[in-house]
Amino acid sequence: MNIKDDMVVQFNYTLRDEKGEVIETNEGREPIAYLHGHDNMMPGVENAINGKAVGEKFTVTLPCAETYGQRIEGEAAQQRVSVKHLLGASVWKPGMTAVVHTDHGQRQVTIVKVGKFMATVDVNHPLAGRDLTFDIEVVGARDASDEEIAHGHAHGVGGHHH
Repeated sequence: MNIKDDMVVQFNYTLRDEKGEVIETNEGREPIAYLHGHDNMMPGVENAINGKAVGEKFTVTLPCAETYGQRIEGEAAQQRVSVKHLLGASVWKPGMTAVVHTDHGQRQVTIVKVGKFMATVDVNHPLAGRDLTFDIEVVGARDASDEEIAHGHAHGVGGHHH
């Protein structure tokens, strides 16, 4: 069964930088699950998986435009955020990565400057502006349920739980 729109796809991955060093992996954990064709995955990863079959393993190097985007430089990339909205630590220092909730879901940011109540953050994803290599193994695929298609995301193991 080849991967196409309206399928729930499960995959394992290892993400490497330009030097081949591992940045992150889900090895030893549950596979990632997403609803294919519904903008639930980075465009480059979804395009690479499209048409593949369960059991296929492959490596793809993607430009930043297809993963975390180009870096925005200068003050245009900075925002002030209440420290109480930063998730991931109890004490913040410049250079640390935090998670903030936005209208478009969670977003990783980097602390630029921190005060008692407010922090200045760089809204670029920490991996923005970098070409990245993904080692991917497609481990599962099934037709999505009508409910999943209506909700626009996968349900169940590895997906969203209501």
